[in-house]
Amino acid sequence: MASKIPTICSNRVSDKAKQYLDTVAKFVQEECIPADAVFDAQVGVGDARWEGHPHIIEELKAKAQKLGLWNLFLPKGHYKESPGFSNLEYGLMAEWMGRSRTASEACNCAAPDTGNMEVLAKYGNDAQKEQWLRPLMEGKIRSAFLMTEPQVASSDARNITMDIRREGNEYVLNGQKWWSSGAGDPRCSIYIVMGKTDGNNKDPYRQQSVVLVPADTPGITVHRMLSVYGFDDAPHGHGHLTFTNVRVPVSNIVLGEGRGFEIIQGRLGPGRIHHAMRTIGAAERAVDWLLMRINDPSKTPFGKKLREHGVIMEWVARSRIEIDASRMLVLNAAITMDEQGPKAALSQIAEAKVMVPNMALTVIDRAVQAFGGAGVCQDTPLAGMWANIRTLRLADGPDEVHLAQMGRNENKRGEAVAKQIKWQLAKSEQMLKERGLTKAEPGTRIKHRTQSRL
Repeated sequence: MASKIPTICSNRVSDKAKQYLDTVAKFVQEECIPADAVFDAQVGVGDARWEGHPHIIEELKAKAQKLGLWNLFLPKGHYKESPGFSNLEYGLMAEWMGRSRTASEACNCAAPDTGNMEVLAKYGNDAQKEQWLRPLMEGKIRSAFLMTEPQVASSDARNITMDIRREGNEYVLNGQKWWSSGAGDPRCSIYIVMGKTDGNNKDPYRQQSVVLVPADTPGITVHRMLSVYGFDDAPHGHGHLTFTNVRVPVSNIVLGEGRGFEIIQGRLGPGRIHHAMRTIGAAERAVDWLLMRINDPSKTPFGKKLREHGVIMEWVARSRIEIDASRMLVLNAAITMDEQGPKAALSQIAEAKVMVPNMALTVIDRAVQAFGGAGVCQDTPLAGMWANIRTLRLADGPDEVHLAQMGRNENKRGEAVAKQIKWQLAKSEQMLKERGLTKAEPGTRIKHRTQSRL
């Protein structure tokens, strides 16, 4: 809500954004969170889980559009299709959407569509925008982003092996993809696929390209949907697919051959910060459930309410500190993106990408622990939230990749800081010498005093 905008950035939030923030918060609290249970009930059982999508989503989308809560994620100043909000302003809204399973899609702000729409808006040509961006922005279709492969270490995108070979006026694709989020949805109409077009290029960052592949193109086999700690995320799903001589027109290339790394960096940066924004909201909801549990008068282990047990209030306090600190990291990254662009904010985005999911997992786990058996089953949203957020330590680059890069960047200061410290030590020695002093040592008597005897 607008009244809860952190003071440190409140002057950067427009009056329009504050009004929208209040509307988003009310919509999530009063419409989306109650609708989450309806969504689960409408998914169905067995194969029917993948044959349609819960109608409650369409009801929510109609309400969101009527309220103007639509495509809020495209930042102003970067996209002509933007509704006019900054990354900071959207971050505050996305935090609320992260509290509900249905809210992001209801507002047409759900991954992977957000990242895919940004790719098309930023890099797509007019024909590609007309064919795919327009229906995505209207919420008529959904999409998937296909990068990760089961047979290679995909954390290093240079390893991506899907073969994209040009034959006349067509590209022919062969290979496997998995963790293709959204591929299970029957509304998924377009795959944005990364593959190798020039394996002989001496520059390993110019070997990859991105191609648009309609989901109904012949030669695509969807083998299975992967589960996340037992959750299959139907009907969205995380697909394992094989491409066998899949043919698309040359006009389906995005930006040009060898531009794949440029595109995925432009896509994954904002995507990482969007995940972090929503994750803050999930952590806040976990605290809400924790507070409800520890104040439940029917739960009195050992004759006391849960809140009266010493460690519980420490959990609450630490959760508040950790969430608020993580929020500052996320909002700082958003402000840097607004002022300098996503590329300049890579370090800040990486910091948030690593810290926020780890924080949220800790906070959610405290709530799980307070609920006991109920916390790990379907009676609360906590288990599903934990499983979903655990994937974020792997998605868009595992923690270790970002930590290694951040470590290398930080270590670049090593020589300079060593030089500065040595200079400071030398100057200290000089100043001591000029004053006839020696360096004080703890516990050492510098001067002996003679006591007079009576």
